[in-house]
Amino acid sequence: MSSAPRGTGGAAQSIRDSLVVAQRNLIRMSRIPEMVIFGLIQPIMFVVLFSYVFGGSMKIGDSTSSLAYREFLMAGIFAQTVTFATAGAGAGIADDMHKGLIDRFRSLPMARGAVLTGRTLADLVQTALTLFVLAIVALLVGWRIHEGLGKALAAFGLLLLLGYAFTWVGALIGLSVRTPEAATSGGLIWLFPVTFISNAFVDTDNMTPWLRHIAEWNPFSATVQACRELFGNPGVSQSDAWPMQNPVLASILWSLLIIVVFRTLAVRKYRNAAA
Repeated sequence: MSSAPRGTGGAAQSIRDSLVVAQRNLIRMSRIPEMVIFGLIQPIMFVVLFSYVFGGSMKIGDSTSSLAYREFLMAGIFAQTVTFATAGAGAGIADDMHKGLIDRFRSLPMARGAVLTGRTLADLVQTALTLFVLAIVALLVGWRIHEGLGKALAAFGLLLLLGYAFTWVGALIGLSVRTPEAATSGGLIWLFPVTFISNAFVDTDNMTPWLRHIAEWNPFSATVQACRELFGNPGVSQSDAWPMQNPVLASILWSLLIIVVFRTLAVRKYRNAAA
C-alpha cells in the first residue's frame, strides 16, 4: 500500500494545517453546545459540594474556617478541571478514528502531527472557557485572589499548560483503543489517583510519610502549589521537597516534559495507525 501524501511546507504548513483542524473542531463544538454545557456542570458541582459539604470539617494550617478551605480548594478544583478534559480529548479522537475521519485526514497532504495538534488546541480553547466560567463561580462562593491580577493570570497560564500537556495523554489513549467509551474509561482510571493523591483537596502534611512523598512529587501537585502561591491562597506547603519549594518552575518543567513525551508517542501512533 502506498503511503499517504506528505505536506511539503515545513513548519509553516504544520502550523497552518493545525489551525485548520482546530477551527474544524471548534465549529463542531459550537454546533453541539451540550458538550460545553456538560463540561461546565461537573466542575461547578465539585466546587459547591466540596465547599459546603467538606468546608467546615477540613483543617487548613491552624484554621477550620470554611472560607479558608474554599480558597485552599479552588486551585485544586481548577487543576482537576483542566486534567479531566483529558478524557474528553481521548474520546473525541477515538470517535474520529471509529468513524474513519482520521483515515481521511491521513490520506491528505497534511503535516503529520497537524491532526492531533489541531484537536488538542481546540480542546485547550474549550478548557479555557470552562476555567473562565468556573472562576466566576469560585468568586461567588468566596474565593479571592490576593497577589494581583498579573500573578493570577500567570496561574491560569500554568493551569492551561498542564491541561494542554494532559490532552496529549488523552490523544495517545484515544489512538490506542477501539471505541470512544473505552477512551473515556481509560482516560478517567488513571486521573483519579493523580488528582486525589495530591495536595488538591487536603493538606499533604496530614498524609502518611510514603504517601506524602508521592503527592509532593506528583506533577499535578506542583501546579496546584504554584497556583496557591500566585493566587495568595492559604495552604501553601512548607515541605522540603524540591517541587514544593519551586512550584512554578516545577509545574512548567513537568508540563513540558509530558508534552514532549506524549506528543512524540501520540504522533508515532498516529503515523503507524492502520489505514
